[in-house]
Amino acid sequence: MKNLKIYFSIIACAVFNQVFSQTHFYLKPDRVFDGEKVLTGYGVLIKDNKIEKVDLMKTLDSALPANTQVVVLKGKTLLPGLIEGHSHLFLHPYNETPWDEQVLKESRAYRTARAVKHAESTLRAGFTTVRDLGTEGAEYDDVGLKKAINDGVILGPRMLIATKALIATGSYGPKGFTSDMEVPQGAEEADGHDDLIKAVRMQIGKGADLIKVYADYRWGLNSTAMPTFTLDELKLIVEVANSSGRPVVAHASTPEGMKRAILAGIETIEHGDGGTPEIWKMMADKNVYLCPTLAAGDAITQYRGWKKGVDPEPDRIKAKRKSFSEALNAGVKICFGGDVGVFPHGENARELEMLVDYGMKPLEALKAATSVNATAFHIDTEFGSIKSGYFADIIAVEGDPTVNISDIKTVTFVMKNGKVIDLKK
Repeated sequence: MKNLKIYFSIIACAVFNQVFSQTHFYLKPDRVFDGEKVLTGYGVLIKDNKIEKVDLMKTLDSALPANTQVVVLKGKTLLPGLIEGHSHLFLHPYNETPWDEQVLKESRAYRTARAVKHAESTLRAGFTTVRDLGTEGAEYDDVGLKKAINDGVILGPRMLIATKALIATGSYGPKGFTSDMEVPQGAEEADGHDDLIKAVRMQIGKGADLIKVYADYRWGLNSTAMPTFTLDELKLIVEVANSSGRPVVAHASTPEGMKRAILAGIETIEHGDGGTPEIWKMMADKNVYLCPTLAAGDAITQYRGWKKGVDPEPDRIKAKRKSFSEALNAGVKICFGGDVGVFPHGENARELEMLVDYGMKPLEALKAATSVNATAFHIDTEFGSIKSGYFADIIAVEGDPTVNISDIKTVTFVMKNGKVIDLKK
């Protein structure tokens, strides 16, 4: 029955788009969150793949173009298509298959087949753009996935891709093997001047929209997290990437790793668990964004036995709450990204709920997933807002997520590039 409903939903949307492909769409919700504020009594007029007007319904009603298709969204909130800031479409939850086994035992063809399903689930959940931060051993397969989406071969969000990500030799990859054995790594090893320049340029040439580096990792004594690249190496990575117009983002959770990344000119810090008051001040002063990935740490802690809502919060969760609160209080800009792939694709909104649970207001959390992410990712002139001239990436949800953030999960309407992907009664 579920598959039958999905089938008819797909057919209905295909017919809907075919019949009205040459017309305007007029969306009439209860309210509009435009990426910054809530508007009541407003509608949105769409022509082709762009937003033409955002105005009071009484104004739009009086002068609709001929053949306009009116979509009444009673009881619903209209929002910009959400932007996932930290995704791994080639991973699936670690409680299903540990990361090491995905990298070592699952073929790239199998992982790509999964990624196709993950991409569709992400889009149907209202996330029309994703920043995918590394294929984790699937080489440059995100380039092909992105092209398949762009060409309309499969359904999925717009993708900003990092391809293989950069790691210092010996710091990453599956562990526990004899030193005589070479095992596949989850990213690209590169070190020193010439090697790093070549690796960055190769990833750019293969199709990377940005470069991701691991500024620290669990390679210290007793598997403690320690810095990987030197400051000079990180500066070189940033210089080479920036010369082609690409930003650099960094996995970093130690104070020293974060400090080196900030000083090198990296634009977003992923995770940031071990941030200190000094680090938060540096980030705020230098306009470096924090992508806290709260949902990933929460999921991993549950995989390790924590019964959320029953057991007391473990020290790891308490520490994350504290560091996130300190970052907020210091004025660090928060971008939305859950490290989805650690937990199921399509459940990206977990991170939004947790941002609020950890101290953000619902409106601020929604900004993080729309206009703030668009600015952080340099796409804010076209995406992340419901404004005239922007691409028609728009969703609707039941209720009002600016008051109750959990309403963001009740997606009933998805439009990407002016085409209706999902429309539920």
